[in-house]
Amino acid sequence: MGKDREVKNISRKIRDFLFNNTNKEFLIFLFFLVISGGFWLLLAMNEDTDKEILVPVKLINVPKNVVVTTNTEDTLRVNVRDKGFLIMGYVYGNQIRPIEIDFSKYADEKHRSSIGSADLQRMIYQTLFSSTKITAVRPDHFDIVYTYGHSKKVPVKMSGRIDPDESHYLANVKFWPDSVLVYAADELIDNIKEAYTEPIYIQNFADTVTRNVSLKRIYGAKFMPAQVKIGLYPDIMTEQRLEVQITAVNMPAGKVLRTFPQRVRVVFVTGASMYRSIRPESFKVVADYNDIVANPSDKCAIRVVAVPHGVRNVRPEIDKVDYLIEEL
Repeated sequence: MGKDREVKNISRKIRDFLFNNTNKEFLIFLFFLVISGGFWLLLAMNEDTDKEILVPVKLINVPKNVVVTTNTEDTLRVNVRDKGFLIMGYVYGNQIRPIEIDFSKYADEKHRSSIGSADLQRMIYQTLFSSTKITAVRPDHFDIVYTYGHSKKVPVKMSGRIDPDESHYLANVKFWPDSVLVYAADELIDNIKEAYTEPIYIQNFADTVTRNVSLKRIYGAKFMPAQVKIGLYPDIMTEQRLEVQITAVNMPAGKVLRTFPQRVRVVFVTGASMYRSIRPESFKVVADYNDIVANPSDKCAIRVVAVPHGVRNVRPEIDKVDYLIEEL
């Protein structure tokens, strides 16, 4: 009994709150607001409206030995005009069926064909309400370029710019896979030597970076796979020194150039992990007889003319040494 009395009291308080004079006016206002909003929406939905819709494209009846190499869009962007409620059906309903392009109707000896805007619109109209008008189609044509399985393997290369932070350098770049198959007609496939990634721009990083990147498209060619994984491996830079033999170059027959000292320390910057693999023989420091003849002096200039991969900012600790030219 107590619970029933409590429920009745709560119901009476809610009824009194809703139907007092002030709240009664608000409820009346809200009722007419909803009615007017619904009426406005009904009028708006009955007006002609322009809207861009997406129409899927499906290529059918493609033989198993054919590889379509065109980087065709699988969706057309179509501007249509119709009553608002019909447009809402396109946008929020499942009213748009894919248009099907029959490969067998467009195959020819040139292994390429193009479907124009008029044919595309004719196909699209078959999937729309009869009252709907098409005002634009993008792209305005659909190309089909294909080959009968002609392919070769090409290495993957990176395009773009990679800049680690100031204390690191890019020690290594890896791809997974490091090569891909490219399908294209004979005259095109012969000119494709590498598969380049879409431009990559990464700066100020100190740790390993991995990401998936798409391969740059080539019209009439198809890469498989079309996306690869790239790994960027920075290494901390360190300054190192190695003793390198000085070599005389451009010496005339019958003469020998002796330098004092015969070896010089070379200063360079390289990755900490790479230093262990660098050998003095990978550098070449020379004293050029032609420079001595052109600029006579009691000392001869030396310079570094060859360095191993992965080193930078190479310089000898001293750039001039004593020398002696002997006759044989």
